[in-house]
Amino acid sequence: MDPNEVPTKGNLIRARNSLALSRQGYELMDKKRNILIRELTQYIEQAKDIQDNIDRTFREAYAALQEANVQMGIETVSNIAESLPVDDGIEVVIRSVMGTEIPVVRHNESQNARPSYAFYRTRDSLDKAQTAFLRVKELTLRLSQVESAAHRLATNIQKTQKRANALRNITIPHYEELVKNISNSLEEKEREEFTRQKVIKRMKEQIT
Repeated sequence: MDPNEVPTKGNLIRARNSLALSRQGYELMDKKRNILIRELTQYIEQAKDIQDNIDRTFREAYAALQEANVQMGIETVSNIAESLPVDDGIEVVIRSVMGTEIPVVRHNESQNARPSYAFYRTRDSLDKAQTAFLRVKELTLRLSQVESAAHRLATNIQKTQKRANALRNITIPHYEELVKNISNSLEEKEREEFTRQKVIKRMKEQIT
C-alpha cells in the first residue's frame, strides 16, 4: 500500500490539499484553454480576411504586370525586376500569450516607398504592378504571422486540453476517492475507539 494512502489524519490533510490544488489547477487550465481558443478564433478570422485580400490584390498585380509587359516588353520589365534591391527590412519578434510564443513580423516599408527604376523608361502600368506586388508582400507577411500564431495556439490548446482532461478524469477523482476512503476509515476507527472506551468505562464501574 502507498504510505500516503494509510488512513491517518496527516494523510487526510495531505490528500485534501492535493485535491484542492488539483481542482485549482483544472480551473486554471480551463481558463487558459478558453483564452487560447478566443485568440485562435480571432487569428482564423484574420487569416481568412487576409487571404481574400491577397487573392484580390494578386489579380490586380498580375493584370497590371501583363499590361506593362505588353506596353514595355517582357524583357524590359524582367530587367527592371532583377534590378530591384533585396528587401532586408524584415524582423521577427516574439510575444507571449498564456505561455504560447507568438511571432510578430515587423517590416520596414520605407525602403520600398519609392520605385528604384527611372520613370522616363516606364509606364504607369508598371507603377501599378509594383504597388500591387508590394501590397501582396505586406499581406503575405501578415498572413505568415497569423498562420504561424494560429498553429502554435492550436498546438498549445491541445496540450492544455490533455492536461485539463487528466486532472478532471484521473487526478481529481483519485484524490476524491482517497479523501473519502481515509475519512471513512478514520470515522470507523473513531467509532471503534468510542465503543471501546464505553466498554472500559462500564467494566470499571462494575468493578467499583
